[in-house]
Amino acid sequence: MGGRGRMGKTLVTLALFSLPALPALPALRAQIPFEQATRDLISGDPGVRLRAVQLLKDAAYPESAVPLARLVGDPQDAVQLEAIAAELNIFLAERVVTKKRVGLVVERRSAIAAEAAFSTGPSALGPLPVPLEVLTALRAAARDDNPRVALEAIYAFGVLAVEPSGASRRELLSVSGPEIAALTGASDPAIRYAAVRVMGRLFTRRAQDEAIESTVGDAVITALNDNDRAVKAAAMQALGTMRYDRAVQALTDLFQYYGKGESAEAALDALAHIANPASVPLFTAQAASRSSSLRGIAIEGLARSGDATKLADVQTAVGGDRSDGVALAGIFATALLGNGSLDRIVEAATKSKLRDQARQYLVELAPGRSEMLRRHLQDPDARVRLDVVEVLGLGGDPAALPIVEALTKDKDPLVARAADRAVSRLRAATRKPAS
Repeated sequence: MGGRGRMGKTLVTLALFSLPALPALPALRAQIPFEQATRDLISGDPGVRLRAVQLLKDAAYPESAVPLARLVGDPQDAVQLEAIAAELNIFLAERVVTKKRVGLVVERRSAIAAEAAFSTGPSALGPLPVPLEVLTALRAAARDDNPRVALEAIYAFGVLAVEPSGASRRELLSVSGPEIAALTGASDPAIRYAAVRVMGRLFTRRAQDEAIESTVGDAVITALNDNDRAVKAAAMQALGTMRYDRAVQALTDLFQYYGKGESAEAALDALAHIANPASVPLFTAQAASRSSSLRGIAIEGLARSGDATKLADVQTAVGGDRSDGVALAGIFATALLGNGSLDRIVEAATKSKLRDQARQYLVELAPGRSEMLRRHLQDPDARVRLDVVEVLGLGGDPAALPIVEALTKDKDPLVARAADRAVSRLRAATRKPAS
């Protein structure tokens, strides 16, 4: 077989680095040996190293990931930044073509920005396994003296570090938690903000996760007192996704202090994700709030509490509100507490106003309910099939694997690629650790 297996032994153009079903990558004026490009990565000439990294960045070939990791810590900032971008481009679901030759002119296309990829969410990551060497290099570069390099490295780590599962994930959390948590105390608010956001993504609760080490989780609680409002808001969101029980009292105090407005909503939303039984009285009270936002969040908290007797409170709250968001929260609660239909939530995912809310609900509901989503994978609307495939991949339900595998041959290429990514994630999540 050609391609990947012989890449290190044959001359290839950059166009040959592209993978099937991905956008065409730019061709070089002359053929460049892959082995020469990797040798140039260790050249004493920073200009040679920079050019080699740039070539491999556009090539986005998986075999270059580990050799490039050394350049993430290069003495030259320009080389570091290109190496970080190259690592991202290898593992993104949709790779970026930074240059394209049109006739005799080279057009510069989109840059590869780590923060933008991070903000896209977990779906930005493709199916390839991320080598430990890459994650280690990015984590080290997050402490770089150059703030720009540090920021790119932190966000790139946040994008790629969600890939490992099982024993690899447990080891990653154990090693990475204290290092990233330490950055929440950095003097630069942009670094603190990035570190808190990455903590929330990295420690987003999964079914097999062990309890978060207290010094790691408490670092995010400390960020609730940050003078920067953006850092404080990010800390509230992170504590919610982490479902860190030790944060319940601090978040409750913040909610009571603010009472209303965005900060109050952020505190209550974090509590609604943690869903500690101690917060149920607060959710019950806020389900009758005059604020539709607080009412919807409270309904979510009651749903996640797992107490089916609270369905009556949910129905009362929904009946007194005309907001589409509150109505959708009520459907979510009925599905979670009463095993109700997911159809209306799937439908809402196709509406721009409710899309993010609906997708979040579906990811939470998918485990144990994958069969309920099967028929939506036959929907004639490719957007519906795409959303459901991505949700099943992120949901981590082993029963979803055979359901999603059938979509790897979908007539829509976007759906087929999303199914490939979902299959890879589900296989990684269900893989038993080596004995």
